[in-house]
Amino acid sequence: MEDAAERRARIVEQKKRETGIDEAMIDRLVRAFYGKVRLDPALGPIFNERVVDWEHHFKQLGAFWSSVTLGSGAYAGSPMQKHIGLPVDGRHFDRWLRLFAETAMETCPPAAARLFLERAIRIAESLELAISGDLGVMLAKGERLHRPELDATVLPQA
Repeated sequence: MEDAAERRARIVEQKKRETGIDEAMIDRLVRAFYGKVRLDPALGPIFNERVVDWEHHFKQLGAFWSSVTLGSGAYAGSPMQKHIGLPVDGRHFDRWLRLFAETAMETCPPAAARLFLERAIRIAESLELAISGDLGVMLAKGERLHRPELDATVLPQA
């Protein structure tokens, strides 16, 4: 009879075989993606102001994406709490997703890139809803958070 740890390990290995995703791929994606984010005129200032130790952040993000894509359970943090209060709206999430999709397609095989992007879309939607709720804004289905006070910090999509 397999215990919970053995079952998780078996499932993680199965997902690795099915998707081709492993920790090395996750690390390449995270580093390439946040390299772009750090240089982005709208996203860079938000991240660069808050992340003090990028190497530590990369490790946390690697554990997060391992948990999200492989079910590894490597991440034990609270991403919602870390994002509440950020000066962002739907436009920031759109930029984040565009850069993420671009990077996933550049660094991962197609099936893995699709899985990463599917998860990223759900994460972005959840974070946008949580931030909206924290601001007291109840979004209707399909509605996006818009914060006029951020207009000057978000550049139009290229």
